[in-house]
Amino acid sequence: MSEISGQSRGKIETLITRYFLACGYGTAADIASHFEKDAVIYDTNHPPIRGAGSIGEFWLNVRERYGEATWHVDSIIESEDSAAIEWTMKGNLDNNQLVYRGSEHYRVKNGLIVEIRQYWNWKRNELTSGLVDYLYDNMYDMYKD
Repeated sequence: MSEISGQSRGKIETLITRYFLACGYGTAADIASHFEKDAVIYDTNHPPIRGAGSIGEFWLNVRERYGEATWHVDSIIESEDSAAIEWTMKGNLDNNQLVYRGSEHYRVKNGLIVEIRQYWNWKRNELTSGLVDYLYDNMYDMYKD
């Protein structure tokens, strides 16, 4: 791995991957442990979520509401104290599979998330979101060779 200012690249990716695993399988406290005490999540679909404890409870409720939803990092670009990702959330609603996709921008301090800015579209009557006409099944082909 290359170095940026003496810090190995990949630390933020590891933090975000562990956070996503906690969202899918952990407790509210597990989720909250990835955040600074006064962290905030800004979102295009709901008011900000403020505080690590509130963030943990929020994602636990989302997971339960959407049939044991799980989150996956599809791609990431990171710097010393920030990252941008594309993600996929999979779950179920009324026995129907749902798949949402979006993008997030992270600020990290002292190894913990201090801010997330989430961009995605939610429509009550649609069980999917993402880029119009993008071939998600082929998104990793560009990395082959």
